[in-house]
Amino acid sequence: MMIIDADTHIAPTGGEFTLEKHLARMERAGIDKTLTWLKPDYEGEGIEGHLRYVYDAVQAYPDKILGFGWADPTVGVEHAKKMVRLCTEEYGFYGVKLNGAQNSYTIDDPVLSLPVIEEIAKTGKLLAFHIGPDAYERTHPLRARKIAQMYPELKILMVHMGMTDPDMTKAVVEVALECPNMVLIGSATNDKAVLSAIKQLGADRVCFGTDAPFQRPHVVRAWYDAMLTYDVTEAETAMVMGGNIARVLGL
Repeated sequence: MMIIDADTHIAPTGGEFTLEKHLARMERAGIDKTLTWLKPDYEGEGIEGHLRYVYDAVQAYPDKILGFGWADPTVGVEHAKKMVRLCTEEYGFYGVKLNGAQNSYTIDDPVLSLPVIEEIAKTGKLLAFHIGPDAYERTHPLRARKIAQMYPELKILMVHMGMTDPDMTKAVVEVALECPNMVLIGSATNDKAVLSAIKQLGADRVCFGTDAPFQRPHVVRAWYDAMLTYDVTEAETAMVMGGNIARVLGL
C-alpha cells in the first residue's frame, strides 16, 4: 500500500520546515510520498523564493515530493495570477493552493480571489483551499461551494475539512455531498470527523494528511491506522491512505 501524505509544508526559512527535516519525518512515519506546499512566512513577493524552494525539493526528490503551488492575491492579483502560471506551466506543480486564513482574505472575494481562481481553472489543474475555523467566515465551506458550482470541472481539495470545529466539519460534508468535484483532506482534524466523512461521502472522497510539521506525521499516521483498521475495509484503507490522492493527481 502506497502511503501519501496530502498536506505538508516546507520553507527556506529553516527550523522544522527544512527539506531535510521533512524527509526525516517521512521516513519515521513510513510515508512514501507527500503533497507539499510552502509555509507562508514570506513577505510580499518573497513568496517566489518559497515556491522555488518547493520546486527545488521536487527536482531533488521526484519520487518523494509532489509539488503544489500557492498564490497570494494580497500581494497583488496580477502577481498571484503570474504565480499560478509559474507553478503550473514552468514548475509543473499539480495545482495551486489559496489560504484565506494565513493570507487574510475571503476565498470567494470577487476582487481578490475570483480572478485568481479563474486563472487556476484555465490550467486544468487542481485548486486547494484551507478550510478551518481559524478564519471561520473567510474560509467557510459555503464559500468553497460557490466556487465548486461555478467551476464544476475544477477539482477542489478541501484541506483540513474544517479542522476540529464540529459545525464546520459537518458543513464540509454537507457541501461535498452537493459538489462531486470536492475531495477532503483530513489533516489537523480528528478521527471522528474523518470517519464521519468517509461514511457519508464514501472512502473515495477522503485523503490522509498530517499538516506536517504543524502536526507530527508518525502520530497522525498512528491514529489513522487505528481508526481505519476497525471501521473500514482494507481496500478502503488503501484508498484513504494514498490511493485517492494518487488518482486525483493522475499518478
